[in-house]
Amino acid sequence: MNMAVILVVFFFGSEHTLISFINTVFYIGLIYVVTVLFMFTVKGGFFDGLVFGFRRYNHIMFKRKDYLEEWKKKPLPSESFNIRLYRLLQFQCYMLVGGLIVLLIIYYMVR
Repeated sequence: MNMAVILVVFFFGSEHTLISFINTVFYIGLIYVVTVLFMFTVKGGFFDGLVFGFRRYNHIMFKRKDYLEEWKKKPLPSESFNIRLYRLLQFQCYMLVGGLIVLLIIYYMVR
């Protein structure tokens, strides 16, 4: 799927050179790297305190009649994390970065 997207973007571009293809792979791979790093941060629980604080602030400031205090029982971002999606995106990221390294090696050997 990734290669199909890369090829479509590459063929609709203005140039059809190896550098243009490498740039396309880099940009698509960069999207994956940023997404995987964000998911890694969420998985580690970095945003849990922030989310809990905002929920508590919202409960205190707006004085909702929440007798069960549902806001305390809602799952935090790290508790509702989809590990299968993370592993899939992580694998795709590794493959794109590996492919990019191979393309760069080919480019510098031919040049």
